[in-house]
Amino acid sequence: MNITKFLNKVYFAPRLKEIERYTDHASELQAGVMHRLIRMAANTEWGKKYDYASIRTYEDFKKRLPIQTYEEIKPYVARLRAGEQNLLWPSEIRWFAKSSGTTNDKSKFLPVSKESLQDTHYQGGKDAVAIYLGQNPESRFFSGKGLILGGSHSPNLNSNHSLVGDLSAILIQNVHPLVNYIRVPSKKIALMSDFESKMEAIANSTLHTNVTNLSGVPSWMLVLIKHILEKTGKQSLEEVWPNLEVFFHGGVAFTPYREQYKQIIKSSKMHYVETYNASEGYFGTQNDPNDPAMLLMIDYGIFYEFIPLEDVGKENPRICCLEEVELNKNYAMVISTSAGLWRYMIGDTVKFTGNRPYKFVITGRTKHFINAFGEELIVENAEKGLNKACAATGAQIIDYSAAPVFMDEHAKCRHQWLVEFARMPDSLEKFAKILDDTLKEVNSDYEAKRQNDLALQPLEIIVARKNLFHDWLDSKGKLGGQHKVPRLSNTREYIEEMLKLNFKE
Repeated sequence: MNITKFLNKVYFAPRLKEIERYTDHASELQAGVMHRLIRMAANTEWGKKYDYASIRTYEDFKKRLPIQTYEEIKPYVARLRAGEQNLLWPSEIRWFAKSSGTTNDKSKFLPVSKESLQDTHYQGGKDAVAIYLGQNPESRFFSGKGLILGGSHSPNLNSNHSLVGDLSAILIQNVHPLVNYIRVPSKKIALMSDFESKMEAIANSTLHTNVTNLSGVPSWMLVLIKHILEKTGKQSLEEVWPNLEVFFHGGVAFTPYREQYKQIIKSSKMHYVETYNASEGYFGTQNDPNDPAMLLMIDYGIFYEFIPLEDVGKENPRICCLEEVELNKNYAMVISTSAGLWRYMIGDTVKFTGNRPYKFVITGRTKHFINAFGEELIVENAEKGLNKACAATGAQIIDYSAAPVFMDEHAKCRHQWLVEFARMPDSLEKFAKILDDTLKEVNSDYEAKRQNDLALQPLEIIVARKNLFHDWLDSKGKLGGQHKVPRLSNTREYIEEMLKLNFKE
């Protein structure tokens, strides 16, 4: 008997009927989420401050509440971490997802409630499986185990009753006991804090396990897979796990890693599903293997709003709800959640490619861009350029970061790209030219600034030594989990640190 077919029929297939409602009932579903969140938080300190009891419409909500960044909610988070409750959300907040920092802080600590675990993060994982099984009726997903690669956690302010850590570690810590029967490694290994030791322990404990599915960040999963192949002497991962069929990935764009995965997982039956599970919430799942866009999950504990990218940072930005967004336009995402984040800017930018149902791609970060000379270069542009340059030169990229050179000794300005290659291009000059030309094609502002080399000179490629970005993250205490290299930066802070390390062996 195929246990996967049985579990799909009983537990997963019925959910697809509800997800079908996304096509024609998006506004209704989102309005229901907004009213539920407001009702539940009406008696919190925040709810009383903004008189949630009198909010009746989205317009009331929009006029009443200010847009928030981490700096605005930081005082509330500090009080929550100290043990106060009923501030932003009515249920007890015992977990804090540690995320990359702000200008003033090394890390952000985002509240995680029991409701957000269930109605957002875990629901997102269940729906990703439901959608996958709906597309692959012959799957044997549950005939083996899922390898989930996560981070670690530690006591919050020395309290054993409250935890701070990577979101993935919080999810593993609180997962239903039954799920532990279908996942590896053990909780003890999964939550180890030393990344190198964790990789070795995971490899040793899973080599002889029937692994059918993987979940994690592509860059860190690649490190684990390569370690396993080196350890076993195998050439491809299906020699280790012959029934492997799907990798649920997120955290960073998959494009730079796609070719490397094809080399180490050669099976034509392997599937790749992008998910968008951030510290703040689970937002999307790829629901069509031939379309890179993700389905926006609109009946979780998240109410969405969007700010046009050109309005970010303005005193009175335009703000629209889901039904007001335009296709193929960049927006900064704003969320209100069942963890007590209210009209919170998460820092990610998205572009909608469809609205029946709503589908989107991640285009970058509100702070990870280059606009030193009016070129407005975003991560989406960079990914397209690198993908084309790799295809034309046979190159493969492990990681990269780019920043402006404001003016060198010859009074020339340019973009400087620091790139670690898994396979060098057949010509570095050709790689740089194709990247530069593609950026001109996809970004008219960049093209204008590059016109006749007046404002911007041709971009510069610096080849990073092996493991540079690994070592830089290690120096920041950010190996593993959802930590990632800043792709684009408007200042030289990050790249200068990396360049110093680049010449140290």
